[in-house]
Amino acid sequence: LLVFFANLSFSQTKAQDTIFLMNGLVIAKKVIDTTFNTVTIMNPKKHTQKIHYEMDQLYMVKFANGFKRFYYVQDPSIYNEFTRDEMWMFMKGEVDARKGFKARGALIGSGVIGFLAGMTGTFFAPIAPYGFMALSGVTKVRIKHSTISDMRYIESDAYILGYERVARQKRKTKSLIGGTIGLILGYSFYGAFHQYYPETVN
Repeated sequence: LLVFFANLSFSQTKAQDTIFLMNGLVIAKKVIDTTFNTVTIMNPKKHTQKIHYEMDQLYMVKFANGFKRFYYVQDPSIYNEFTRDEMWMFMKGEVDARKGFKARGALIGSGVIGFLAGMTGTFFAPIAPYGFMALSGVTKVRIKHSTISDMRYIESDAYILGYERVARQKRKTKSLIGGTIGLILGYSFYGAFHQYYPETVN
């Protein structure tokens, strides 16, 4: 009996609340305050500081006792077009894309274009890699099955929209990084070897 109650009390002290944010992130931490539609927790890195999440950042809080409190509501006037279930699938898509989508093609492609543009040594060279970055957010996103946490999710349009949103953001970020690095290397190549370039034929 002593061992049983000791384990019970230990599990209760370790019980955590779970906070589901609108950006798809999940935080397991004890909630210390929920007044004024704001959820407050202690900062895991700085135990003397608090972190406050406003209502527009929150989807749901699942408390340690099993009770769920939803903060997201469907309201087109504040651009919450999705139903609660659709928003849940949208967030699942964001999480899967954040974990599984790599955007290596955007990184390599923009790097090559940036390098070739930088090799010209012209003032307009940055247009090429940064134009590539803009276009990378427009082209279709291919969702690989290996990146989907549950194959049933792919049947949801909201899931696909969430996945594509994060995937396009990652494409732009990788394109910006790759294009900038390629451009710098290209300009460096031009500075070192442009005297060996063949003369322009009129």
